[in-house]
Amino acid sequence: MVELSNAALELAQNLKAHAARGELNVPMLPAVASRVIQITQDATSTADELAELIQSDQALAMHVMRIANSAAYSPNITLVSFQQAITRLGMNLISEIALAASVSGKMFKAAGFEKDIDHIWKHALGTALWSKEIAKSCKRDVEATFLCGLLHSIGTPVSLQLLCDINTESSITHDEILNLSQKFSRAMGKRVAIAWDMPEIVGEVIAFTNLWPEAPTAKDQTAAVSAGALLSRWQITQQISEEELLQSDALAFLNFYEDDIHALLEHSSIVHNTLEAMTV
Repeated sequence: MVELSNAALELAQNLKAHAARGELNVPMLPAVASRVIQITQDATSTADELAELIQSDQALAMHVMRIANSAAYSPNITLVSFQQAITRLGMNLISEIALAASVSGKMFKAAGFEKDIDHIWKHALGTALWSKEIAKSCKRDVEATFLCGLLHSIGTPVSLQLLCDINTESSITHDEILNLSQKFSRAMGKRVAIAWDMPEIVGEVIAFTNLWPEAPTAKDQTAAVSAGALLSRWQITQQISEEELLQSDALAFLNFYEDDIHALLEHSSIVHNTLEAMTV
């Protein structure tokens, strides 16, 4: 645990003061990402609407097609059109690819913290992918759980950017600012969820990830994302043992027994390949 200097503590108070005065400008959600979320939540939306939306952004369209054609998704065939990609992979999967591509670490500007933001975002994407696997296994809402997993730690890079924006004291260390960004993560994440007009479940999961027993209405999704975050750390950092996964209270709450967890871990290569394809 980093012991904060007086200058860092003053920076924290400064950020709180800016927040109290309504002077914090969180990054805007890309319009295409907002529309993708709307499409995934609207049962009447069509594949044509999704294809038209993604193709309206040429850079995003190229990125989505590249990922759709990766070994993780299409190992034995080359997809040449969006309609073919949607037909083969499905609207939900293409929506996830588009969402992960349009809401990414590249949205945040914090000089000197680029590698930290990349790591934070890779963990968030890994959390989304593992949370999705958990939701599929216990028959919960897969799309909502993926979105919650993707955004569960959105407050950390937002806090990093805001802290860097207002910091004028060169003596504050890299680790101190990282520590502060984690302290403010939940509060800033909830602000982002409101500013981006996210479904209420997203704000609740942000507020209660790793505190899932306290979640008032979305305990299942919050437990799934908490477990997904643990699995993502296990896979990316290799600093968590399988024994710790087997003892996860969140997985136990979702009725995952030892055999179920071992079956879940069999998806690790799929999650790894998907994560690598999405973060290139």
